[in-house]
Formats: sequence, C-alpha cells, structure tokens
Amino acid sequence: MTAPRLVIFDVDGTLIDSQAHIAAAMDAAFAAHGMPAPTRARTLSIVGLSLPVAMAVLAPDAAPETHETLAEAYRDSFAALRARGESTLAPLFPGARAALDALSGRDDILLGIATGKSRRGMAHMFDEHGLGALFVTVQTGDDHPSKPHPAMVRTCLAETGIPAADAVIVGDTTYDIEMGRAAGVAGIGVGWGYHSADDLVRAGATEVLDDYAALPAALDRVWGAA
Repeated sequence: MTAPRLVIFDVDGTLIDSQAHIAAAMDAAFAAHGMPAPTRARTLSIVGLSLPVAMAVLAPDAAPETHETLAEAYRDSFAALRARGESTLAPLFPGARAALDALSGRDDILLGIATGKSRRGMAHMFDEHGLGALFVTVQTGDDHPSKPHPAMVRTCLAETGIPAADAVIVGDTTYDIEMGRAAGVAGIGVGWGYHSADDLVRAGATEVLDDYAALPAALDRVWGAA
C-alpha cells in the first residue's frame, strides 16, 4: 500500500472568494474606531495573516491595544454582516469542490487546512459548503502564531504523521508559501487569489496554477521531483 501524502490548503483566496466579506468587515471595524479604512487593495494584501498582525500592518501607528480592539471589531462586524443577511455566501472558486472531492477520494492523499481564519469562521465555512468531513487536520489562527510562522504546517504534519517531503501547501499568498518553506514543505501557488504570481514564485512556489484542473499534475511534479 502506498504511504499517504498530505495536501494542505489555505482558505481565503484559495478555496473561497471572500473578498467582499473581508473588505466590508474591515471598513466597519475601522469606522467603529473613527479611523479611515484602508483601501480595498491594502486590505486584501494582508489576507492570510492573523488578525492582530494584520491590523498592525494596516495601522502601523496605532498602539498594540488598538490592534487588538480593531481585530475584535472586525470579528464582530463579520459576524454581524452574516447575522443580518447583508453578506452573501462566499463562494468556492471554480473547480475547488471537484478538486477536493477527487483528492479526498484517493487512498494515497490526505487533506488539511492551514488558515488565518478563526475556529468560528472555519465552522461557518464548513457548514455552508459541506466540506468539514474532507479534512483530517484543520489549523486556525486562534491556535497558532500568524503565518508565515510554520506552526500550522508543523502541526498538520504531526497530527497526520506525514513527513515534510510528502506534503504540499496550496495557497494564494506569499505568507502561505513562506510558511511551507519554513516547515520544509513545498508550496504551489494559485493565480486567482490576493498576491501576484510573480510574488508567489519569488517566495518559493514551485509553480502557480491557472485553475484547479492543473492541481493533480502539479502535485505529481512536486512529488516526482522529491
């Protein structure tokens, strides 16, 4: 029997298109503090970082305690938008569900998550998309240092017993690729997220996908080379 390998996915910008939710919640969080909101492009550039770290990037002149309260205001705003029905479902990117179903159906592949989202946010995403049963390890921003620290990937490896050489991370930001590299795991970038393909390659991505249909062949190339 072939030993299993592990594919770890980022969430926002990789599996789901949540930019409308993120931008609206960020605008509301800054407005609650009487602060000018960052541009949409600036907001999307920090997707993947844990919230207090993201707020420190977006509001570098603010005090650390303000970064914490901005993060909490963002969480509350995101939840309020959802509760009031003012935000629509953040859709899966085209081909994501088919790719996940195909990989999870293989005996030689396990699936994991490494995301800056909270446990609450992941529970909601799993409920809305029916994805929870596909993943054997799920790491969130509530339990680890912010990306690109390798703690999330290392925990995925520890929980599955899979060595770094037999794992790959799939993500849309340089934080994802750098996190994988720090844990000794290869990274595959996706071209439909929040950082450019050039930036992903510079960060160490083996390649950048144009669509999910290209993922199986990219995995074969990574592991074939290994």
